[in-house]
Amino acid sequence: MPYRWSPQHDVLLTLWPHRSLPRKGFAAMILLAFTLGTMPLYALIGTVFLWGILPFVLAMVGALWWGLERSYRDGEILEELRFDGADLILRHKPVHGTVKEWVCNIYWARAEMHVSGGPVPFYITLSGNGRTVEIGSFLSEDERKILFTELQSTLSELRAGSDPVK
Repeated sequence: MPYRWSPQHDVLLTLWPHRSLPRKGFAAMILLAFTLGTMPLYALIGTVFLWGILPFVLAMVGALWWGLERSYRDGEILEELRFDGADLILRHKPVHGTVKEWVCNIYWARAEMHVSGGPVPFYITLSGNGRTVEIGSFLSEDERKILFTELQSTLSELRAGSDPVK
């Protein structure tokens, strides 16, 4: 799962987007695209047609490279849920822009799941201190369902003063 519960109190939960293609798969995909793209050109070696088609094959490989790199950059979102004394702190680090923080007393913090009506189905929000913030909107639907139940039990344990261990 693209989130991790930590037994320490400084960072309770860390969330990040799922990576379906690791870097080794990225390299293999580029190599495969280049190999399959240039295979028809081997019959054209020594002709003028090779130089007419080769730029398009290289542009295709370059576009694939750019698209995959862009996907990796766009997925560098990080969310951390911290517990500090009596405060619950959600820190959202977007790809571009400033880091956003939400601070609320643990006794007023509530987790809510919106089955519909949000930007994604089974949308999870934390509310308290007069604000409502989203958490884990980049997770899959099943991951959000599991996260919600774990988040509710952790908040209950923190309110009760026990040590939440995942």
